[in-house]
Amino acid sequence: MIDRRNFSNVIVELSHTLRRMAESGVRGVDCSEKSLDSLKAWGRPAPRAAALETLEEIRADLGECVRCGLSESRTRIVFGRGRPDARLMFVGEGPGQEEDRAGEPFVGAAGQLLTRIIEAIKLTREEVYIANVVKCRPPGNRTPQPGEIAACMPFLRRQIAAVRPMFICTLGGCAAQTLLGTTEPISRLRGRFFDVGGIRVLPTFHPAYLLRNPEKKREVWEDMKRLMKEYPYEG
Repeated sequence: MIDRRNFSNVIVELSHTLRRMAESGVRGVDCSEKSLDSLKAWGRPAPRAAALETLEEIRADLGECVRCGLSESRTRIVFGRGRPDARLMFVGEGPGQEEDRAGEPFVGAAGQLLTRIIEAIKLTREEVYIANVVKCRPPGNRTPQPGEIAACMPFLRRQIAAVRPMFICTLGGCAAQTLLGTTEPISRLRGRFFDVGGIRVLPTFHPAYLLRNPEKKREVWEDMKRLMKEYPYEG
């Protein structure tokens, strides 16, 4: 179980750390008031009537980002793709080689599997929103480092605030641990709903992991069936 008070303390400390880094002259740290406010709001439900910035405005603010070292090796920024008011959002770890070339999330082999998963729950990619914790490919598809996550997290938070999904399905350990503020392994987190700021977050395995471990597909299908029971299908 995630302790909301402990998680709030983590967010406050992260905000303070980012501010101190910016004030000390560390290059590339996004410490704008807008980004810090987004971090502070994590874990608190946003009022439904609040005026929100658009995904286009967030992308424009991101610009040709050089806030961390990943900018030095990327080909293209992979911001996100999908319905801007989706009820369901998928959040992965970071772009892979194919995504880096295309500038779109989940277009390689893992992306094709994700498409089949989405279709299996009777939705399409056009009906959901897909993003990643970091927006540039880590070299060799390694796990993003804490500083890289810290540089990108304010923008992911703003994307979530703009889309305002009812559900977020995190794909893999990095995304689940980042959004839930925990170090628990994905094997213990998957298949359970967590409430984060009024959004129901469901961790599951990453499609790339399923390609390497196809026997785990059954567990992901069980997770998706839990999601289907809760999802408000139209008609």
